[in-house]
Amino acid sequence: MAASELIQNDERPHVEVNVTTTNSSTPQRVANGNPAQHSPMPAPQSDAHDGKNKLSSLFKQNQLIHSLSNGLKRHCDYVKITVSEERANRLPKEWWKTGVAFLYALFNLIFTTVVITIVHERVPDKSVNPPLPDKFFDYVDRVPWAFTVTEANGLILVGLWLIQWLFLKHKAIVGRRCFFLIGTLYMYRCITMYITTLPVPGKHMVCAPKLYNDSTGKIWRILRLISGGGLSLTGSHMMCGDFLYSGHTVMLTLSYLFIKEYSPRWMWWYHWICWGLSVSGVLCILIGHEHYSVDVVIAYIVTTRIFWWYHTMANTHALRQSPNNYLSRTWWNRIFNFLEKNVQTTVPVAFEWPVALPSCCRQRYRMVEGGRDE
Repeated sequence: MAASELIQNDERPHVEVNVTTTNSSTPQRVANGNPAQHSPMPAPQSDAHDGKNKLSSLFKQNQLIHSLSNGLKRHCDYVKITVSEERANRLPKEWWKTGVAFLYALFNLIFTTVVITIVHERVPDKSVNPPLPDKFFDYVDRVPWAFTVTEANGLILVGLWLIQWLFLKHKAIVGRRCFFLIGTLYMYRCITMYITTLPVPGKHMVCAPKLYNDSTGKIWRILRLISGGGLSLTGSHMMCGDFLYSGHTVMLTLSYLFIKEYSPRWMWWYHWICWGLSVSGVLCILIGHEHYSVDVVIAYIVTTRIFWWYHTMANTHALRQSPNNYLSRTWWNRIFNFLEKNVQTTVPVAFEWPVALPSCCRQRYRMVEGGRDE
């Protein structure tokens, strides 16, 4: 009788744990989880022995369930940590590569000013070689203030893109893409300017006098052009010959492409505003008769194609190893592999504060994030 009572008392705390037990020899249970009541009668010795076996088996099952539960918890925690680290490593910052791309862009921008100074000495005199015929100029008369609108729109677009870039979470990756494209486009521009020198597109243009063998004067012109950003608004650009192709069109188009690519799709109004600034700025180049139409068309084609080719290769990772990827035959494919080697996924459009928040704000932010995760 004592053994039977011991079995009943020890089974009760472990009723919920022993839910998978299907042994027919165990006592039947009712809906409230208590063992079925039997009429009190003396228990034989064999029942006492069976009760001890059942008690030991219940203890073993309880220990096994606890060990499995702890193991599952540890396993779940390990999986979460591994996934987060893996995602973080798929988009490494690698600021040193961004610095290399910046130096590449800076070199080509400075080299452009050198080429402009050289080409300026070869521009034919407009009194001897008149402007080439241009169909756009035949239908649209020149508006003197139009080119000022072009440079103002360009400054606004570049400023908007700079602010947007500072708030991007993955600004290191996006920055080196931007610097590489700027450097490559201006390197192409140096080549086209140097190999073909076009006469001025309008007789209204006033070009600085030629210096010929005055190397010191040429150096001062280069420094003046660099200090003024190559803009007519700053009075630093008084040289001619940098027509094919248009550098203003490059910056207007490239700024808009980066603004749209790395901003949320729901900001359609922002995209339309930037598109309007870009298109109106390009049109004002032609309305001001500061470039031939072919200069603007070639600048648009070269800028958009290189931007789309680069981002197609960057966002489609299957192309990188595909034998049928003809984009890999570009001369800059090795530079692309250097810059994008460790970027294993598409860069998401995410923003963050460019300056680290104070410790109190960071703590509150973590508490909010922790509450959301829970």
